[in-house]
Amino acid sequence: MTTPTLPRLSLSDDEQRVAARLRSELLACRPHLELLDAYHNGNQLIRDLGISIPPQLKGLHTVIGWPAIAVDALESRLDLEAFRWADSADASELEAIAEANDLFDEASLAHTDALTYGREYVTVGSPDEDTEQPIITYESPLDMTLDWDARRRVVRSALRESTDCDAWGLGPDERITTLYLPDQTITAVQAGGGWEVLDRDEHGLNMVPVVRLANRQRTGDRRGRSEITTEVMSITDAACRRLMGIEVAAEFFGAPARYILGASESAFQDAEGNTKSAWETYIGRVLALERDEDGNVPTVGQFVAHDPSGQTAIIDLYARIMAAQLGVPPHFLGYTSDNPASADAIRSSQDMLVKKAERRIRRFSVGHRASMRLALWMRDGEAPDPARRIECVWRNPATPTIAAQTDAAVKMVQAGLLPPDSEVALEMAGLTEDQRRRVAVERRRARGAQTLDRLLQVADGLDGGGPEVAGVDSGL
Repeated sequence: MTTPTLPRLSLSDDEQRVAARLRSELLACRPHLELLDAYHNGNQLIRDLGISIPPQLKGLHTVIGWPAIAVDALESRLDLEAFRWADSADASELEAIAEANDLFDEASLAHTDALTYGREYVTVGSPDEDTEQPIITYESPLDMTLDWDARRRVVRSALRESTDCDAWGLGPDERITTLYLPDQTITAVQAGGGWEVLDRDEHGLNMVPVVRLANRQRTGDRRGRSEITTEVMSITDAACRRLMGIEVAAEFFGAPARYILGASESAFQDAEGNTKSAWETYIGRVLALERDEDGNVPTVGQFVAHDPSGQTAIIDLYARIMAAQLGVPPHFLGYTSDNPASADAIRSSQDMLVKKAERRIRRFSVGHRASMRLALWMRDGEAPDPARRIECVWRNPATPTIAAQTDAAVKMVQAGLLPPDSEVALEMAGLTEDQRRRVAVERRRARGAQTLDRLLQVADGLDGGGPEVAGVDSGL
């Protein structure tokens, strides 16, 4: 007879050691992640060289949104549309899980974080009492980290911190810690120098229900790297300093400096004999100057005004360098040339961006498929059949025209490579998952209408008793 055991109300010594190690790693990584976030949001502090910027203008803040373009230009081509079984079986159970967790909209946020920070985390939890579907959430690396087993390529443990205290009836200063272990997920809060366990979800999966979406992984760096690289930050700082220099020049040299030679002191005094300010002297539209004692008229002129074209040319140079770093067309960054690029040149300039998007789709699909299998495991209580493979359906990252996609699909059908009613042909033509489903319904409706018409023809032939009945029957 098995003796029932009560759940522990505090963390064990081993659980405390795991939590302490993961929290230390989380705090160590957070400053760099916050720096990347500042560059993406345009809140970074520009390093001033202390040469051309006067102290009075040190509070001036200039922003160039190139780091955000580095992320958004790539993320805009990563549209997750559906999950399906590779054996073409009914995928309604996958759709139900995705719809219950709003995965297709949330996936866009996860991709943005993964490209910005270099990684994003997906957690899977047991269903709530009021729902039958497991809970899938995307978590920022600012609040979460994990311990990775590189040899087996599995997660050993994970930790998440949050300030969502209302759900647990705690004060606003408390931090909720969730510890993910292979056999259970523990939610706890620090209290009186120890840990108070709020909930233990003993899922019994024998694996940690956490998946990492990593960007730009390497064999020596499985955590991933951000699209906002050191080079991107350096060029952004240089361009911002140049833009700030234009602002300083506009303050000091925007209005051309004037000079007056041979003028008497009275030219700079008002009617009462008071000396005019420099601004009053400068803005005078007409300078009425008297001749000197020799009868000569004072010489009046102005220096050449500041021309910012040299500065803007340097910013255009930075834009071209940045375009090469990011693999995006220069016009994405605001650089323009006198001669507009042709359509073929524009498509060619986007080839590198398209290829990067295809690589991210392959990498992120692994994480999305793994999280969906974990969700099925959580819901059914047993592991899904490993022979059944889940596929992620993505929108074409090359975003060609509908006419070009349709033409390619028609040519493959005409060549006999695809049947006319193939789902693959509809997918190649650029139709979304919902549109393909509606087309399937309309095809069934059309076939039903055709069958009904033929049955009516047979019935009419039988009533008339004409010789055409045999021909109609043979047609059936």
